[in-house]
Amino acid sequence: MADGTAGGTESGGVTGTKDKDYNLIWYVESCLANALRLETYIQDAERENDDEVAELFRKAQADSRKGAELGKRLLSARMGG
Repeated sequence: MADGTAGGTESGGVTGTKDKDYNLIWYVESCLANALRLETYIQDAERENDDEVAELFRKAQADSRKGAELGKRLLSARMGG
C-alpha cells in the first residue's frame, strides 16, 4: 500500500514522521489500547468466576504495559526527551 498504512511506502514525506518513529508511536499506542481492552476481559472473567482466564489476561495486560513502557523510553530517547 502506498497510503502510509502498514506495508506502505510512506517514509515521512506525507506525515513528516519517519517510519521508524511512526512505528514506535503506533506500537506504544497499540500496547496501551491492548492493556485497556484486557481490563474489560479481566472483569468479564472475574464476573464469571473464571480465575484461570482472568490470570491469563492479567499476565497479558502486564506484558502490554511493559511493552508500552519500553516503547515510551525509546521514543523519549530518540526524540530528545
